[in-house]
Amino acid sequence: MAIRLIIADDHALFRQGLRSLLLLQSDVEVVAELERADQLEPSLAADPCDILLLDPQMERWMMDQIAPLSTRTRVIVLTASEGIEHCLMALRLGARAIVQKRFAIETLMTAIRAVADGLVWMPPTVQAALAVRENSRTRQLTARESELVRLVAIGMRNAEVAERLSITESTVKTHLNNIFQKLDLRDRLELTHYAIRTGFVAVLNRER
Repeated sequence: MAIRLIIADDHALFRQGLRSLLLLQSDVEVVAELERADQLEPSLAADPCDILLLDPQMERWMMDQIAPLSTRTRVIVLTASEGIEHCLMALRLGARAIVQKRFAIETLMTAIRAVADGLVWMPPTVQAALAVRENSRTRQLTARESELVRLVAIGMRNAEVAERLSITESTVKTHLNNIFQKLDLRDRLELTHYAIRTGFVAVLNRER
């Protein structure tokens, strides 16, 4: 079955060129092209898709829309930015992949297929840069906290973590609160993204 895509970008030449390249792929179907932010919700309602290819700078700053959009479909951010902060923010808000516009169609297709399979994807260069950035914070974790990060990131619930580590659920919650504070994270989703960026888990299936 083909992967159903919507392209959301306000640059007509880029959008049309990308559609032409995607039409050459046998395993994808472009169901809509959008040039305005106000078209997103109606289009997702009318043409449910597997993946939304989104330029978060279309028309206006769209980064704050990633979180609500990610509840409707899997979001891949297409960006001209090389900034690590930009990538990190998109991942924190729920994007499944970051693909820079300078990359070839083969790289984009790798990301699309990975996200369609339930994975989170980012270019190795971005992953390496983020890992370097986070190393100093990671060193603050104890061995037990590091193990707990890995278990949470692979999808274990608090009760399962407690059983694996032979501790109480209350202790798991205490460890998690300490980890969130040390790493400046808000919740388990951000912790999962952190685990991917820093190598606690090399590849993560988010549908587990």
